[in-house]
Amino acid sequence: MSEQAAPSVGAMPEAATLLGFALFHLNLCFSSIEEEDRDRVIARCYHPLLDLAERDAIPIAIEASGYTLEEIARRDPPWVARLRRLIANGRVEWIGAGYAQAIGPLMPADVTAANLLHGHRAYETILGLRPTIALVNEQAYSGGLVGLYREAGYRAIVMDWDNCATPHPEWNPLWRYYPQRAIGADGSEIALVWTNTIAFQKLQRVAHGDLEIEDYRRFLASHVAETPRAFAVYGNDAECFDFRPGRFATEAALHAEGEWARLAATLRAAAGESGFAFVQPTDVLGLADHPLADQPLVLETPETPIPVKKQPKYNVTRWAVTGRDDLAINTACARAYHRLKARGTPLEAPEYRELCYLWSSDFRTHITERRFAAYRARLAALDEPRPSPCPVAAPKRATAPAITQTKRWIDIAAPEMTLRLDARRGLAIDALAFGEDPQPVVGGLPHGHFADIALSADWYTGNFVFEAPSLPKVTDLEWTVPTIAADEETGQVTIAGTIQSPLGPIAKRLVIDPANQRVETTIEIDWSDPGRGALRVAHITLQPDAFDWSRLTLRTHNGGRVPERFALAGHTIDHGHAVSFLVSATTALGLTEGWAEISDGRRGLRVTVDREEAALVGLLTHRTVGGSLFCQLQLSAIELDETRRPTGPLGKRRFRYALSPASI
Repeated sequence: MSEQAAPSVGAMPEAATLLGFALFHLNLCFSSIEEEDRDRVIARCYHPLLDLAERDAIPIAIEASGYTLEEIARRDPPWVARLRRLIANGRVEWIGAGYAQAIGPLMPADVTAANLLHGHRAYETILGLRPTIALVNEQAYSGGLVGLYREAGYRAIVMDWDNCATPHPEWNPLWRYYPQRAIGADGSEIALVWTNTIAFQKLQRVAHGDLEIEDYRRFLASHVAETPRAFAVYGNDAECFDFRPGRFATEAALHAEGEWARLAATLRAAAGESGFAFVQPTDVLGLADHPLADQPLVLETPETPIPVKKQPKYNVTRWAVTGRDDLAINTACARAYHRLKARGTPLEAPEYRELCYLWSSDFRTHITERRFAAYRARLAALDEPRPSPCPVAAPKRATAPAITQTKRWIDIAAPEMTLRLDARRGLAIDALAFGEDPQPVVGGLPHGHFADIALSADWYTGNFVFEAPSLPKVTDLEWTVPTIAADEETGQVTIAGTIQSPLGPIAKRLVIDPANQRVETTIEIDWSDPGRGALRVAHITLQPDAFDWSRLTLRTHNGGRVPERFALAGHTIDHGHAVSFLVSATTALGLTEGWAEISDGRRGLRVTVDREEAALVGLLTHRTVGGSLFCQLQLSAIELDETRRPTGPLGKRRFRYALSPASI
């Protein structure tokens, strides 16, 4: 076993100024491919792919998960033998991924570390090599991942230029042609090789007959310059040529000429262009000395904390809270992870390999019903539901707080915190302050607080909203008659109430724990199928007068070992803004260690999510309006996109989160 040697074919031809590389992603776990079709995919897609390198003498790069490589090796050993020969003679460069195509910004850091470890084991066993360049899974990136890829031995990652550059208008557009450096949340760095969404879609259109080869040649020529630059002519799936998974009723028919044949003809034509030559991703790193290369870049922004490939409809929520029931399966995976961690299970254990497989992105999008049923059974073998009710934070001895109740308002006052709840609005938090500071950090903003008519409604903290297209919102903002119980020994106060909604009751239980400066909310529903829509179980609204807006910062984990930090001043952020009628959000925060903090260094709020009850994600809104600040964090359980499928009755669901001071 060794690190992969640099390819010998296509290495930096002197006469070429446009160095093109083609990277093909293989995935036998593809969501809408039944297992019995995998042999057909290998025959129709993977063998013609190797023909490009062997018969057409075009150097290519191939990336696949360890699981996909194991499946190919089991089903077609001659393909693997052929691949090994082509790697040995430099016609193919192998690019790493991990054991499963799992979304790093949605998993705890240990799981991503295990995924990369078990991926290397598969590559070493089957190919006898350890790749040093990785394609970030689904090109879903966060700054927290950089350190994990470096720990795994990768020296470079492959990311999509278009979606990383769009939130960065200050970037030089010529940087797309050169390797750069990604700066991680922990200060570590890793080299960047860029793919290009428009370019890979152009090549797909040629192969499918939607674009002529001459048009493509003109597109390629538009990227040629007088000095050397690199350009990804392809960076996507191999299964989209001469194969259709049957995902959509509108899928185009296979091209009569043969799509691999058209693809090969196009690449041969490109190879014959003056000033153009095919190289490998490793060769692109050889341009690091160019004046436009090796720029230290922070890819993530507050507006786009998790860049993802392709168009905006294709964002991280599709693997978090859409699909057939992403929330339930991600929650089960989170429970399994915490159990392995509590037992001290080492990352190299087979249980972690299985967990990486179960966290694969393909079970969270267009998975077929038959495969999803098998998946749920496999997941159940690793999952152990938690006891109910779940334990709350360890109580401390404290003086019982003063409780004052009128028809509408419930006031809780203790030296450690003060709280006002609104029984008229489903026990929404009207004001919450910590310690001796009388200034609430979160609460409600009354109708008309903002001059902008778009924000003129009432705003709440702790309210629950389900919103479906063309239907009235379902909320918990109704009268409730609460029960109140105080524990004289611990000082905890429990307030519970049930709000009736058109979809069924919404039961809320708040545990006010002054000694721990914590308000913990548990929400339970038992609904029939609510249809397609977005379910945001909590809206947490900052009080604008409480904070120095110029220093306001959000911290959370998006898959890394250390939290990422986003300075919010000057940014207009709306993660929960709909992309279209079909896609209800633009991005999300992974909250992979179960918390997020918003602070200005003087005051702050920590939002803790119990991911073993429900693996909620965060949606941040931040903007200044007419001399005031609107900053709100929503906790989302369900979003809407084209992967969302009916799951029958939503059934019993429990959501649990807590508010406490930030660790300033």
